[in-house]
Parts: sequence; C-alpha cells; structure tokens
Amino acid sequence: MHDTRAAIEQHWSASNQRDWLRFAETIHPDLVYEVPQTRERVRGRDNYVEFFRTWPGNWQAHVRRLVVQGDAAVTEIAFVIDGESMTGIAFFELADGLIVRITDYWPSPYEPPPRMTDVIERF
Repeated sequence: MHDTRAAIEQHWSASNQRDWLRFAETIHPDLVYEVPQTRERVRGRDNYVEFFRTWPGNWQAHVRRLVVQGDAAVTEIAFVIDGESMTGIAFFELADGLIVRITDYWPSPYEPPPRMTDVIERF
C-alpha cells in the first residue's frame, strides 16, 4: 500500500467494521501512537490493534475531513459512542505506505476510560 489517502481511509473504515486484519494492514510494525492530552502512548502494530479492539462501548468514527500531503495526513473525526459525539484530530505519518506515527488530539477535556488491556503507557 503506497497511497496515503487509501491507507487512512482503510484505517478508519476497517476500524468501524471491526475488521482487525484489514486494519492491521495499514499499520507499520514500529508504529508509535500518542495522545498528548491524556499522556497515553501505544507502541507497535499488535498493541495498537489491541488498543482499538478493546476500546469500550459501541463506537463509530466518522471522518469529517481528510487532508493529505505526501506521506502525511490529518483527519478530523466525529467519534460517536453511546449517542454522544466527540471531535478527534489525528496527525498521521507514513513510511513505506504504512502508518508509522499517529498523534491524536481531543479538543474536549476528558479522562481516559478504564481499559481492558495493558498495552498503554502513561507519559
């Protein structure tokens, strides 16, 4: 996969469909995912898939905007869970056509929910 737009579209589409094999196809093995607001970090493809797979609740991520420039992209999403919508802004960096770094911002203040996995570091 070497099309940045296609990789990001597949990332969100596969996550919404809970198609974790297709989702993993978009992720570089050495991915680093960070949420500065909550000081959470996830390292590696398998851990990132686990992070998404175990996110609590019945959620959907609706892409409102996708901006692509070379091997970088930004998405604005409406993250809808249990009838409530939050805005998420994610910056993606790709290497060899795979997502290698994501920095995720959530404009509304919140504490992270309890997790069913221990793959998350606090920094």
